[in-house]
Amino acid sequence: MATSGLNANDKNSVSPPLWLLAELTYRCPLQCPYCSNPLDFARSQQELTTEQWIEVFRQARELGAAQLGFSGGEPLVRQDLPELVRAARDLGYYTNLITSGIGLTDDKIVLLSDMGLDHIQVSFQAADEEVNNMLAGSKKAFAQKLAMARAVKAQGYPMVLNFVTHRHNIDRIDRIIELCIELDADYVELATCQFYGWADLNKAELLPTREQLQRAEAVTQQWREKLAQQNHPCKLIFVAPDYYDERPKACMSGWGSLFLDITPDGTALPCHSARQLPIEFPNVKDHSIEHIWRVSGGFNHFRGHDWMPEPCRSCDEKEKDYGGCRCQAYMLTGDAANADPVCSKSPHHDLILDIRAQAQRTISDPSRLVYRNEKASQAIIARG
Repeated sequence: MATSGLNANDKNSVSPPLWLLAELTYRCPLQCPYCSNPLDFARSQQELTTEQWIEVFRQARELGAAQLGFSGGEPLVRQDLPELVRAARDLGYYTNLITSGIGLTDDKIVLLSDMGLDHIQVSFQAADEEVNNMLAGSKKAFAQKLAMARAVKAQGYPMVLNFVTHRHNIDRIDRIIELCIELDADYVELATCQFYGWADLNKAELLPTREQLQRAEAVTQQWREKLAQQNHPCKLIFVAPDYYDERPKACMSGWGSLFLDITPDGTALPCHSARQLPIEFPNVKDHSIEHIWRVSGGFNHFRGHDWMPEPCRSCDEKEKDYGGCRCQAYMLTGDAANADPVCSKSPHHDLILDIRAQAQRTISDPSRLVYRNEKASQAIIARG
């Protein structure tokens, strides 16, 4: 493994985290097979207390964090969510609730608004009730999501919807957009699966073909043009999987650059998926946020460029993509310091070419999906 990317003199010049994500819990009433939570989430039984979370918020705000997202699992499972929202508002954060809508009610929306919540994003699995409920693992999920999306809008929030797309729903991208227009959405994120956590486990069953992806992008662009002609305010954001690119994404705008993720048990990470890496990451119960961000080995591991091997070290694009995703490099090559295999310059790019070819050959079969739930997580833990 690479050594720390910054030397001691550089660490005091590290810019502050601007975006704090509070993964309040791994508990969730749904079982989406593309969840970004770790496969072994069943190991995590301890959650930070209300007071511990508020102290995290205070320290991160003092360091410079401005935006705070409440995530999970399902953050509504936490009964202290309104108290946490109020504390965040009092500290001056812009706050965002990322929710499945399950467990949300009209009264809770009003309460969270009264506590100062700025933004609510509701996620869907599909625009088709049967497919949505199959993926969610709940017969009531779709109806609840529709009701809560409308309730969020009625309360005066902008309608912000998220659809995770994959080979089981991407061919209905037109119907997905139609539903968003019917719901009077303001912003829609059409986010093709990013293959970490449970999505990586189910990659063979979830990765669209290139043709599916190209068609979905074309349909989305047609809708953008149609909405623009109508002066419709809805914004459509299409997020493609980088498996079909020749250059990697600038993951999290660079390691330990803008993003600070705190997991339910207090482990601090530079991205959602970094916990799988063979790196020791600090915990907020043992260290201050300032120490974690500026000093800890975990957050300095891939900062700067000193850690980079070739071809990244001499690449003229390293300031744009930072060598790509460290988690993806680790998952595909076994070494997080390698160039992201998505990059055509990577000596491991053939791994991506093989994945693309496999997607072309795969015949979809939803019965092969491994759903994100306690039983499946326990089985994965047992297998070691």
